[in-house]
Amino acid sequence: MTYTHSITVPQSWDDAVQNTREALSEQGSGILTEINVRATFETKLGTEAADAVGDYIILGACNPSLASRALAAEPSLGALLPCNVVVRRGPDELETTIESIDPQTMVQLSSNPAVREVADDADTRLHNALARLSKTQK
Repeated sequence: MTYTHSITVPQSWDDAVQNTREALSEQGSGILTEINVRATFETKLGTEAADAVGDYIILGACNPSLASRALAAEPSLGALLPCNVVVRRGPDELETTIESIDPQTMVQLSSNPAVREVADDADTRLHNALARLSKTQK
């Protein structure tokens, strides 16, 4: 089973992170959390581990309207929120990969029809954000 949507873009690390934030915002999502995996590895595991992972950030994206609908339909879905979006670039790579959770994963965990509606909406929005990123070249 595939559980992410993924694209690779010929953008610098900084441009890809900024463009990802903008694309998510255009689809109604804000960033609730941000985990800089490289910095965490550097602090906790040392330079070698940080260098091995390369640039890697996890953005916890949330569309409040969708989150509200999901939690109203099934409160336990909070364990799957926010929707994680990863921006990563290996140490020797010239392109940046952006991937998001596939919201249809929620549908496989719940039989609630309202959850399917929310997942479909979230899926459309994430696809739109990734499509925008595919067209953004910097």
